[in-house]
Amino acid sequence: MAGPSALMSIGMRAMVTNYAALQTTGHNIANAGVEGYSRQQVEFGTSKGQFSGAGFFGRGVELQTVTRAHNDFLTREATGAKSLSSMDAARYESLQELESVFPIGESGVGYAMGQFLNSIVDVASRPGDVSARQVVLARATDTAARFNAASDQLDRIQSSLSERMTASVSAVNGLAANIATVNQRIAEVHSQGHPPNDLLDERDRLISQLSEHVQITTIGADDGTTSVFIAGGQRLVLGIEAAKLQLVPDPDEPTRSAVAISEANFLRVLPHSTLGGGELAGLLRFQNDDMVDARTQLGQMAAAFGAAVNQQQSFGLDLGNPPGAGAPIFSTGSPQVQPNADNARDVSGDFVAQVSITVTDFSQLAAAEYALSSDPVSGAWKLTRSSDGHVQTVNDGDTVDGFMLNLGSPAPSSTDRFLLKPVSDASGRLQVVLTDPRGLAAALPVTATMAATNTGSASVASLQVVSNAIDPEQTASIAFSSDTGDYNWELRDRTTNALMSSGSGTWQAGEAIELNGFEVTLAGVPRNGDSLEVSKTVYAASNNGNATAMLNLRDMARVGLSVQTDGSIGGGRSFSDAYASAMADMGVRVQGSRVASEVSDSVAARTELNRSAASGVNLDEEAAKLLAFQQSYQASAKVLQAAQTIFDTLLSIVDR
Repeated sequence: MAGPSALMSIGMRAMVTNYAALQTTGHNIANAGVEGYSRQQVEFGTSKGQFSGAGFFGRGVELQTVTRAHNDFLTREATGAKSLSSMDAARYESLQELESVFPIGESGVGYAMGQFLNSIVDVASRPGDVSARQVVLARATDTAARFNAASDQLDRIQSSLSERMTASVSAVNGLAANIATVNQRIAEVHSQGHPPNDLLDERDRLISQLSEHVQITTIGADDGTTSVFIAGGQRLVLGIEAAKLQLVPDPDEPTRSAVAISEANFLRVLPHSTLGGGELAGLLRFQNDDMVDARTQLGQMAAAFGAAVNQQQSFGLDLGNPPGAGAPIFSTGSPQVQPNADNARDVSGDFVAQVSITVTDFSQLAAAEYALSSDPVSGAWKLTRSSDGHVQTVNDGDTVDGFMLNLGSPAPSSTDRFLLKPVSDASGRLQVVLTDPRGLAAALPVTATMAATNTGSASVASLQVVSNAIDPEQTASIAFSSDTGDYNWELRDRTTNALMSSGSGTWQAGEAIELNGFEVTLAGVPRNGDSLEVSKTVYAASNNGNATAMLNLRDMARVGLSVQTDGSIGGGRSFSDAYASAMADMGVRVQGSRVASEVSDSVAARTELNRSAASGVNLDEEAAKLLAFQQSYQASAKVLQAAQTIFDTLLSIVDR
């Protein structure tokens, strides 16, 4: 049988193991409030028995290892949910700032456009009043200033956005380097056969913090290290080596930012759609989607507004001596084309191929940008619209959404790419170029007069100039030849009365008669023998025809017109409706992102709670363990005390 030394050995082992359990429990209690800490526990094992003639006698307990309560699945779920929550929160926060670019009430550009058009009422009432004209120019200046201010605010948001992305990229690089360092420390002790629990927790915490900035995938290795990958497989941490991210100008549009990863002295730009989640993905989505939509919506309104006013202005006569065609009131700048930074260049560093676009109809311009690239299969050029992703094949000289494409010479190579921006910069470039109030063209160049001898009820309801090709020096005479609306017309030189052209037509109620670049609409019904004459305006200071036509722009659909399926031009919105639509769009985005942020935040909190429930510290449970291990320790001491007493008794017997 085993002697008292065996009993002392059992007591000693029991005291050591229970002391280790007490130490581990105390460690748990001390770290109960530490984020990401995983509960640890001592694993006990029974020592192998000692054989004797009377059988096997136990040798007590052995301390095998210290493990941590960790669930890989729940940890990955919590990390992924945190990444999505950070992305949604970053976009929601940014959208709240963007919403301020489209204010309601008197501070918005919609109100300014309305005030400009409303100010023309006084000019229509008093065409020769210079002070009324001065008010119109003042309102024009205010409208341009509102658009410019909105564009400047977008620039400030972009600048702030870039700073925030820079900070996030810096945080990613720091966390990646720390993960690589912890990987090295883990690998150094991995061969000892016991898990370095606190180091593993530290790495999990770093990975969790990293997921707030960018969505990640982790893969463990046999040496205990964990590699971290982003953007669909780009290595950020591989064992004990960490790559670095860098914020660079976007190759498509250098005023925007892109994220690149360093690979062997080469920067690989990561498409923002591959980042998945995290703060960086949310900020890039906001920059490349929401900011672009805001710019193009503002630009579409500015371009359509300035062009519509200028066009109507060009149809009229000013108060010059002699009166002349109205000069432009606004300047909206030219549409822009941005070559990709990787396009082919010549020896001077200039791009070899140049693509340009020319606006053909401002009212048909869409609130979008366009990516022009070559189809790798067919070789044809394809145009992708940013607002809805619509893709179409185009050729040199094609007209799309109100602009014409010019591929230039030499033609672009198949690897070249271009970003077409018909309206993106229009809001910031809208300027008032007319400074003389007498230059406001309130009068029409022609006047319509019904013959005094007419017997029908027809009268001139409206007269509008619809083309700059109108020639006021030609007098139009229209004579009705039947009660059913048949008429003959002539155009004669105003000075020589020489016949320039003639023809016939049929008038129908509600339809205008169009000749020589004007349209005349009749009220009532003409009779056989009735006639009217459209001739050059004699007194421009007393004519308000063009001011009235400009005032009518308030209710006309001049923004976002499009070609319908039957080939006609339709759709579109008025200026006030276009601004209201832009405000509504931003409001929907903000509310949608708020809901998404709340939902993803709730999911992240729930997954973290599940992880914590499986891995975290329960103080009540640890307190109970503390008492149990304390009692076990005291009992082990009693065993050791009993063994000591037996040993002392044996010694005293021997001494006798």
